Amino acid sequence: MDAVVEEGWREFLLAEFGSPSPDDEQAVAGMVADEPHRHDWRVVDAALDRLTCGECGGALGRRTGCPRCDLAHGFRYAAIEVDRPGVPPGNEHAVRVNVSVVRRPEGVSAPELLMRRLFLPALLVGFLPTTEQAQRMSALGKRGARAEEISRFLDALAEAPGA
Repeated sequence: MDAVVEEGWREFLLAEFGSPSPDDEQAVAGMVADEPHRHDWRVVDAALDRLTCGECGGALGRRTGCPRCDLAHGFRYAAIEVDRPGVPPGNEHAVRVNVSVVRRPEGVSAPELLMRRLFLPALLVGFLPTTEQAQRMSALGKRGARAEEISRFLDALAEAPGA
């Protein structure tokens, strides 16, 4: 899932700046983090990965409970979100949320994290659950379903008409 973010960053850098030096790339990351509403969510997430939090010392936006990281994490949702060609409207939002949760796992339960990790490949190829399917998945996570049960549920979704 880090590759999803890195690919967006590399494409952005190449299109806007060519091949910047490491110092220039760091400066670009700071600029992007200061203006998340002007950039694609993948670019913003990658920029935050390149910046160090002055409070906890980790990658900016990653640590749950660190005030500065929590603020940066919230600002990441101001970024632009455009569905990729060939996917249903809303798929990119589902990818974004799942990537965000998986990359910042401290704030969710282990079953929810597992569910989102297992579901991400389906989202990346363009699947988008209905509201009912998403609610059923959420219920699985809340009740502590194991990988086998989640996998069976996802397999049933993939086999459902219209999937």
